[in-house]
Amino acid sequence: MSLAFYMNEHIPRPITIGLRVRQVNVLTAQEDGRDTLDDPPLLDRAAELGRVMVSFDADMLREATRRQRVGESFAGIAFAHPSEISIGECIRDLEILAKVGELNDAENQVMYLPL
Repeated sequence: MSLAFYMNEHIPRPITIGLRVRQVNVLTAQEDGRDTLDDPPLLDRAAELGRVMVSFDADMLREATRRQRVGESFAGIAFAHPSEISIGECIRDLEILAKVGELNDAENQVMYLPL
């Protein structure tokens, strides 16, 4: 089974659209009505839905690091700094992760983009 993604509010819409064109399962926090949540409950929501969080937000990265330190579970994060990756690279790398990855491989992991 391929990875499904949960995009936080910092992810540009063209990335979401590009992934959907490539048949990648994507849900945005906005579509889910959760775009005003703080990072911890947003990360919990992604896990509840069985989706890997995609984020450009350094605060989300800090939350993942905190959870790794204390042994608190999360479904995984694909993280990139927006100045270090183009929209095309982000779409390409997320498509690769989605099509070859498994949710149990991503659990409690931070996957840094670009690959």
